[in-house]
Amino acid sequence: MIGLIFGDNDFPKMILKKIKNLNKPYFIIDLSKNRNFKKDSNTYLISIGQFGKILNLIKEKKCKNVLFAGKVSKPNFSKLKLDFKGLYYLPRIIKASKLGDAAILKVIIMILAKERVKVVSSIKYNPELTLTKGNYTKFKPNRDDHLFIKKGIKLLGNINSYNHVQGLVVRNSKIIARETPSGTKKMLQLIKKTNKSNAILIKFPKKKQDLRIDLPTIGLDTLKDCKKAGIKGVVLKSKKNIFMDETKSINYANKYKMFITVK
Repeated sequence: MIGLIFGDNDFPKMILKKIKNLNKPYFIIDLSKNRNFKKDSNTYLISIGQFGKILNLIKEKKCKNVLFAGKVSKPNFSKLKLDFKGLYYLPRIIKASKLGDAAILKVIIMILAKERVKVVSSIKYNPELTLTKGNYTKFKPNRDDHLFIKKGIKLLGNINSYNHVQGLVVRNSKIIARETPSGTKKMLQLIKKTNKSNAILIKFPKKKQDLRIDLPTIGLDTLKDCKKAGIKGVVLKSKKNIFMDETKSINYANKYKMFITVK
């Protein structure tokens, strides 16, 4: 039995499809904004502040492992339903919420660990959603691109590990944009496109990032945003990114002469 704690975006839906194909017993704790999984008979609609109820359900199901996937947004604390354990843990959640959505999940994991519940990697059942080292498009980085990529990776590694930077854009060895809590899409929208398309998006996990729940994600929408921003290529980290819509994304990159390479 696997406990699936799901938030928003398409990733949880892909996990659920794989779980069902494997005939793996499961139950869902739906933390998505619009209760995306309410039609599934194995779904439980529980507030993020009802830790007692969540823990009791996990024990009742004799579940030893849980998996997190999807975006869990900062809750409205004034409207949050709380039980006794929720009241106890609430100060930690409020403190974490100031650091971003991923920090909220990390606190939940710490709480579960304290209650002896193990959290497994979000790609445990979907390893095919990550890419290994190599170039995945017809177009490859040229000699200058390789130099800029190397410099960009070094710059990204030097950025404070406690901020929200999972990605940045380099042009001629200089950072022209870096990701904020608003995400990759917002960063790309703010880039001023030039006549010469030579900017490169580097999307790597942060230092000390919990890779069980917070893998950087890109897909077809990201590639479309890259085209609008004049990005000529995307660089990912081997087995440490979630790559959605693989075939469509690669075809799109080929169509618009972009490269996708994995280090």
